[in-house]
Amino acid sequence: MTGADPSTGDPGGRVLGLDLGQARIGVAISDDRRRVAVPLGTVRTGAPRDVRAIAAMVKEHAVTAIVVGHPVRMSGTPGEAADQAESFAAALRDALGLPVHLQDERLTTVAAHRELSRAGLRGRDRRSVVDESAATLILQAFLDRGG
Repeated sequence: MTGADPSTGDPGGRVLGLDLGQARIGVAISDDRRRVAVPLGTVRTGAPRDVRAIAAMVKEHAVTAIVVGHPVRMSGTPGEAADQAESFAAALRDALGLPVHLQDERLTTVAAHRELSRAGLRGRDRRSVVDESAATLILQAFLDRGG
């Protein structure tokens, strides 16, 4: 299985997962078969620098689709952060010409903090990897539902 889906026009291949933060964007990437997500790093926020950095990752890793964390409220309704994620996803879609999907990210940052704490990471060490860890959880959720 390559992850290809002719019904949506998605060609399969690697997927980039993004967790949008105030200062950084956490980045994760899937394997070619779209089974496993792994952390890739972070990108500093700020247009157009962030989109250019993501475009470079897309090219370097032959990415065929992008998943952006969609921070809806616990009630399921969108708020300001969800609107920002939707706008960023649209900007990526326009700039890169790739499929860009939104993935519910409720509690992923909390789960990432919990996992990193269990792994013994504290303070500054944990803060430096929490964004990419959250991006990995977002991307893995997308892959697990057949993305």
